[in-house]
Amino acid sequence: MLRLKWRIAALKNGLQDATAYRIEFLLQLIGSAGVPALIQWLLWYAIFKIGGQTEVAGMSYTDLLAYTWMSVLFSQVRGGDHDFALMEMIRSGGLSNYLLRPVSPVEFVYIRGVAEKLFVAGICLVIGMIASFAVGLNPLHLLGAMILALLGNIIHYQLGAMIATLAFLWEEAYAILMVKNMVVQILSGELIPLNLFPANMQWVWKMTPFYLYVYGPTQFALGRWNLTEFGNAILIACAWIVFFTVGIKVTWKFGIKRYLSLGG
Repeated sequence: MLRLKWRIAALKNGLQDATAYRIEFLLQLIGSAGVPALIQWLLWYAIFKIGGQTEVAGMSYTDLLAYTWMSVLFSQVRGGDHDFALMEMIRSGGLSNYLLRPVSPVEFVYIRGVAEKLFVAGICLVIGMIASFAVGLNPLHLLGAMILALLGNIIHYQLGAMIATLAFLWEEAYAILMVKNMVVQILSGELIPLNLFPANMQWVWKMTPFYLYVYGPTQFALGRWNLTEFGNAILIACAWIVFFTVGIKVTWKFGIKRYLSLGG
């Protein structure tokens, strides 16, 4: 009887924990998506409705709103904290527990943490498909755009994994990862469309892979990129993935030589 009561209590606690996790996840998703979009909408409203502008960099109020709401879907796929987890493993000595696994620590951390992003991508894809049918956009463009965004997620982690190797030399590599994330927010097109950059500054974002995270997928989903531009973006994304794959091998090869498992 006592064992049955204990099992019932454990089941209730498990259900409560699962419910709390779902609520936390939902609130986090709504907050990370809704707050930036609301701020952008207020900005465009102030410029067009209060300031009296009719066009900014060739984009109307409707164009900018469409970009804002569509970019929200892809900004949720961007990023993740896997590189911070990797850095903490190096800094604390916990990396020792993963060195003998059949996959490398870099691959293991990404595989372990990517499930949440894939789930979010699925939710965003469903929402985007519904919106596409409602406003007359091509749903196949949205599907392709989500694939590009997922490639961007891989690139983002690979770059973070390279930066995380600074923890082999410097315990406070956390600050560099934070700076990287702030730069990415701007150059990915998450905050503003990248075509709002002055013409003489366009090279700043074109020379990085960050525009493949949000700006590129949004442009293709809205029909502002043709298939040739999208195909080029896919090829560029694959090239960056190959580049960072080699970069990770090099930086980890040198970094692991300095690794001391003092906290392991």
